[in-house]
Amino acid sequence: MTLSRHRRFVTPAADETLEALAARALSDQPLMAAIDQIKSYNMHIFVLRRPAGLLLGSDVVFVEPPLQ
Repeated sequence: MTLSRHRRFVTPAADETLEALAARALSDQPLMAAIDQIKSYNMHIFVLRRPAGLLLGSDVVFVEPPLQ
């Protein structure tokens, strides 16, 4: 049986900010572009959570778009 491909994701470290997570997970991209991508792939973190963008250690933060 062949395993299916899954979206890449990371989990935040303790007290890690969005900026630090973006720099770590998408280090090959400019910081602001990486932050924008993470926001677009994880709208649930930025729309539903208060304060918006609060990262929890239990979050699954996708670092690539949905697979087709």
